Amino acid sequence: MAEITAKAVMDLRTKTGVGMMECKKALVAANGDFEEAIKILREKGLSVAAKKADRIASEGIVDIMKSGGTTAIIEVNAETDFVAKNATFKEFVKGILSTVLENKPETVAELLAMNFAGSDMTVEEALKDKIFTIGENMSIRRFAIFEGVTGTYIHGGGAAGVVTVFETDSGIEKTEAFGEYAKNICMQIAAMNPLYVSKEDVPASVLDYEKEILMSQIENDDKLKNKPDAVKEKMVEGRIKKYFDTNCLIEQQYVKEEDQKVGRYTENTSKELGGSIKIVSFVKYERGEGLEKKEENFAEEIDKLVKGS
Repeated sequence: MAEITAKAVMDLRTKTGVGMMECKKALVAANGDFEEAIKILREKGLSVAAKKADRIASEGIVDIMKSGGTTAIIEVNAETDFVAKNATFKEFVKGILSTVLENKPETVAELLAMNFAGSDMTVEEALKDKIFTIGENMSIRRFAIFEGVTGTYIHGGGAAGVVTVFETDSGIEKTEAFGEYAKNICMQIAAMNPLYVSKEDVPASVLDYEKEILMSQIENDDKLKNKPDAVKEKMVEGRIKKYFDTNCLIEQQYVKEEDQKVGRYTENTSKELGGSIKIVSFVKYERGEGLEKKEENFAEEIDKLVKGS
């Protein structure tokens, strides 16, 4: 039987990020063969990942990366906020973003099948390795890729992220002033949660639904229901304007200067920089949005510890 040295165990731990005892067990099982030990740890990682797959992963981080004229945003989930703040986890997410930018997959399934950046493992294998190493279920929930001029903003260390796409001319996108403007727009989106860029982007079906709801509210109001139809229509139009002001980015009050709207702020910035700016689209990812949250029952956990179960 091969001698398992402390250096070999440490080298394997450095290579894989797996705990010392697991590394030693793998080296013993592999009779000291380093590559075989790595294979054993990977195989065990697949098993551990399968056991954790049904555990809720609703924490994690949203991150953004740029390369040339391409920008990618991603949400990767873990079970706890503690792991989301872990440097190893954050570096892993950076690696996934690098893979996305290099290969430009269209779906998460395509991404999982690709080689992880700088590795001979697929993204799926690397993910399962991390599940084994860190000890929590993890998942790559979603990503998006954008080409051209973009602004970005990450809020709260990865609690949310925004990418906004712009059309510009006269090279103004290269200026520091434009960079500040673009970040401000992203911060506006993060804070005010618009659904559309402009009122022209609101689908007719959405407007019809909103008008139906507003008219129903009027008809159910004893003080309003007997007013003439023309008056009711005017009231609905006024409330629809409020809907635009709330849900359309360029119609919103600009949070840093509430005496002007985002649209006017954009026009003023365009003039100052000697070019034109158009906000084309945006996306906001909020960590764990719409996912079931894990509920901790500390009394139950303590009871289990006391009873040794």
